[in-house]
Amino acid sequence: MGKKYYVVWAGHDTGVFDSWDECQLVVNGFPGAKYRSFPNREAAVAAYRGESAASDVDLLKAIASRPVISVNYEAFSEIDKNGIAVDAGCRKNPGPVEYRGVDLATGQEIFHVGPLEGGTNNLGEFLAVVHALALLDKQGREGVTIYSDSATAMAWLRNRHAKTTLAPTPQNSNIRALVARAESWLNTHVLRNHVTKWRTEEWGEIPADFGRKG
Repeated sequence: MGKKYYVVWAGHDTGVFDSWDECQLVVNGFPGAKYRSFPNREAAVAAYRGESAASDVDLLKAIASRPVISVNYEAFSEIDKNGIAVDAGCRKNPGPVEYRGVDLATGQEIFHVGPLEGGTNNLGEFLAVVHALALLDKQGREGVTIYSDSATAMAWLRNRHAKTTLAPTPQNSNIRALVARAESWLNTHVLRNHVTKWRTEEWGEIPADFGRKG
């Protein structure tokens, strides 16, 4: 049997995974997990981006509903147009939180996780940065700039630890597990991509913004 690749659209994490072991880690215990295997990476990436003729109508609808953000930064030559912008959105604090990454060159959403119950905006911002770092590392893409508008997330990144005051509860167990996984990744990998502050006051809202505050 040939090697398979796995796409996870709904799980503790989302994206294209190289093995069933990796896929299993992010779908086990996730209510309503949505995932599928593909015979090669190209088909998996296409399906994750919504470019395939997959038979699961619900999955296609979910992918199609993800917005493509219009990007035009010609006036800002200092922005790395090949970079990734990340952000998080939280309906309450604590409350359901989601985060995503957007490709600045195309405006395409390249990952989107959540909502995760019982989280905070800072945790979402931290997870978004680490997710982008891990994704680029997995793809072997060094030197890509990651933009975040969160000073807190960047401070936690420097310390390789999320200094949150969120009390552990059964409700926030999923997001706490992701944070522990992110911290473990940071402490076992060399960072090969630069994370820099998105200058909102000059450039406007970060392209990964969810359009809600607090």
